[in-house]
Amino acid sequence: MNTLIEQDLAAVFGASGPLAECLTGFRPRPEQLAMAQDVSRALTDGSNLVVEAGTGTGKTLAYLLPAIDSGLRVIISTGTRTLQDQLFHRDLPMIGAAIGRPIDAQLLKGRSNYLCLYRLERARESGDAGSRKEARELAFVQNWAARTTSGDISEVIEVAEDSSIWSKVTSTVDNCLGSRCPVFDDCHVVAARHAAREAELVVVNHHLLMADLTMRDEGFGQLLPGADAIVVDEAHHFPEVAQSFFNVAMGGAQLAELCRDVRTEAIGAGQFDREIEQAVDGLSKEVADARLCLREGIANIAWDEVSTAFTSCFSAIGERLDDLIENLTPLEELSPGLKRCKQRALSMYGAFESISDADVETGLRWLRLTTRSFTANVTPLDTSAELAALLESHPASWIFTSATLAVRDDFSHFINRLGLQGLTTRQIPSPFAYERIARLYLPGGLPLPHEPVYNERVVAEMKKAALASQGRAFLLFTSHRALRQAADILEADPDFDFPLLIQGVEPRSRLLEQFSERPNSVLLGTSTFWEGVDIRGHDLVLVAIDKLPFAAPGDPMLSARLAAIESQGGNPFRDYQLPQAVLSLKQGVGRLIRDYDDYGVVMICDPRLTQKSYGRVFLASLPSLPVVRDLEVIRAFFEAHGANE
Repeated sequence: MNTLIEQDLAAVFGASGPLAECLTGFRPRPEQLAMAQDVSRALTDGSNLVVEAGTGTGKTLAYLLPAIDSGLRVIISTGTRTLQDQLFHRDLPMIGAAIGRPIDAQLLKGRSNYLCLYRLERARESGDAGSRKEARELAFVQNWAARTTSGDISEVIEVAEDSSIWSKVTSTVDNCLGSRCPVFDDCHVVAARHAAREAELVVVNHHLLMADLTMRDEGFGQLLPGADAIVVDEAHHFPEVAQSFFNVAMGGAQLAELCRDVRTEAIGAGQFDREIEQAVDGLSKEVADARLCLREGIANIAWDEVSTAFTSCFSAIGERLDDLIENLTPLEELSPGLKRCKQRALSMYGAFESISDADVETGLRWLRLTTRSFTANVTPLDTSAELAALLESHPASWIFTSATLAVRDDFSHFINRLGLQGLTTRQIPSPFAYERIARLYLPGGLPLPHEPVYNERVVAEMKKAALASQGRAFLLFTSHRALRQAADILEADPDFDFPLLIQGVEPRSRLLEQFSERPNSVLLGTSTFWEGVDIRGHDLVLVAIDKLPFAAPGDPMLSARLAAIESQGGNPFRDYQLPQAVLSLKQGVGRLIRDYDDYGVVMICDPRLTQKSYGRVFLASLPSLPVVRDLEVIRAFFEAHGANE
């Protein structure tokens, strides 16, 4: 037990407590203390808790301190790598300083975040660098490999996160050789897993947590049985991540990687004969032909919408996979790499059969298209019972928290997706004085979103608001089409001379850096900027949203899910579409006020917010922002706060 066990939580989170001494800018927050007390009780009782903590509560410290103080073995799961790194590299060391001892914690990421020494050597031997740039990056990775102790590729800031070299020097569940790997004893993933099993506190992500729950190879199978408590942060993402683990999929990119690895392994074993070459080339050709049979662009489409040409190619992929398996069988004992390739081919053939044989009872059969590839899927429409069984199979205290879990004060949408019963829920408001520092601007006179002139009129209103705020704005859109139209209008407008940052032109991280570096910037983004963005201070004072974020009606997964709700006697709009949209809007609105000294305006252009009865649900779920309909009042608000800067 640590020194905090003898202290009252109120003192720890108080103005003279250890947090105030160690954390610059710390101030006592009753909301943070209330959450910490709730978490402490749940850990003590071994009960399950769902906490919605409004922006500014300081929920990270509110669960970390009781978790560390409990003396229990705790797993913290996050939705993003960014929060994982923040917890491990910033928050935990700060808490260690506050309580006077280091925290026995380990950070664990998915295997694709760690250098694979075997694949690095294979990449070096094969000379498979696709360009001079990639060859330079490979040389840099080799130099780093000689000195790293963790193998965490985030250490290599000189190589871009999206560089193609990483897929060649990291492993996946498919291509990992496991204990048969010739460098298994030096494996960074294995070392990280061993360290995690011994730690007092482990920081993972939702994907790894689900992998461990389902005993998938990506996970441990030994991490959860020893855990006394699991804290799921950014819990609004968890149901979607969980559902993906009940999905059966086979993708073109996955097949193409198998073909590349078979070629590399067969050459390395001196077995790349004509039969293997023909099997690999035949499968590669069918995969490429299958993509050509599909429409261009990025989309999700139902299986019954694809052409017979694609289904013929898909059947041929199965035949070619069978061919490859037959050719690999006599070679599999020649090397661990060839043996793993055969296992992968068998697994993919099993997925192929499941997808080919699926019917409406199995789930939705559909395709996800990317620019160059496709993934065929069968997805169960409701996995709440299966997920609940997994969670209940681990007798630990489960704590779920996020800033967006409730619709008004109702948690049923989130809880129903988990399938769990007997959960304690708590809604903790934000400590920020929204009535004083923020406004909700609802411009009048706009048409309904289905009208042809809607986007153009919205951009005109957004422009007026951005001029009033002197830039310093996020203009958020619910579709890429609307974003592109807005970008075209504003780029062509000589009166709009603020630095314009447009999603898709540069990586997200670089756009956010530029937003902070360039005064008075205006950033145009879609869903990727609605959450996980933490810009404090007065660089961001306007968040403008074009429409209420209802999911696109053409998505086959959504259509099938809504049909299933209706067939069970539910109301698809009330039970799914509305709560999902409310939670998304809460995320977008949450970008504005991030600290006590912030101020600003949330602008929502969609007139349905006041014209439709369901608009009241949205408004009741947002912070208590004074509503303004007059742009002149907004100008005066910005002028008054600007004078105080």
